[in-house]
Amino acid sequence: MSNHQIVNSAVHRDLRVLSGHGAALGDAVMACLTFPAEFRRVQGHFPIVFRRDLASGTFAVWALFGFEDGENLFLQGDAWDAPCKPLAQAIQPFLIGRGTGDTAQVHIDMDHPRVTGGGDAGVRLFDQDGQPSPYLESIAEMLGDLDQGHRDSPAFLAAIDRHGLLEPFSLDVPLDDGSRHSLVGFHAVNEERLAALDAAALGELNAAGHLLPLYMAVASLGRFGDLIARKNRRVAGG
Repeated sequence: MSNHQIVNSAVHRDLRVLSGHGAALGDAVMACLTFPAEFRRVQGHFPIVFRRDLASGTFAVWALFGFEDGENLFLQGDAWDAPCKPLAQAIQPFLIGRGTGDTAQVHIDMDHPRVTGGGDAGVRLFDQDGQPSPYLESIAEMLGDLDQGHRDSPAFLAAIDRHGLLEPFSLDVPLDDGSRHSLVGFHAVNEERLAALDAAALGELNAAGHLLPLYMAVASLGRFGDLIARKNRRVAGG
């Protein structure tokens, strides 16, 4: 369940948000959405994969944290073991709402476990005078970037689909203890097809700003080795 409200000082003057990390705070997830504008940052830490929605037939892009539902191999107790989080994970419990004239608004899910209304735990959204705190201002900036990412993604996904650059893949993950895990249901950029594009296609993708994110998505697949190593350490109790 969720309870979305527009953030405002009259209602949320004393509201605080727990800014740490932990399974109880919503970080125990296998993946989160990511967007082309942040691929350069994300690819250094997380594999970037694509998944087709069976109902709509459209693709979405995901940064992987683990190999199975509820598994986040970057979550170590109450610590996040990576230099960054993808925006969609970092902005929780906030989300983008729409007002009159499609104006972007900062909303908050009041039922999210990060939201707390009393005590000294957490970060305030507003100061004693009802002005937005630096934390809330940073959230608004990140939401703006996330909103732009949502708007830019359809053109990127349509372009790579038009050029046939995605292919389904499965990953068999043999672990040190003899067990095996399989990752299925995702697509990845086909590096050979990307390399075979002619000058006109490459020029079109580059002019639209799609070429760099494509190469970042390809580079991110090298992070699967790190993810497997993290899985082995988790299985071994490390």
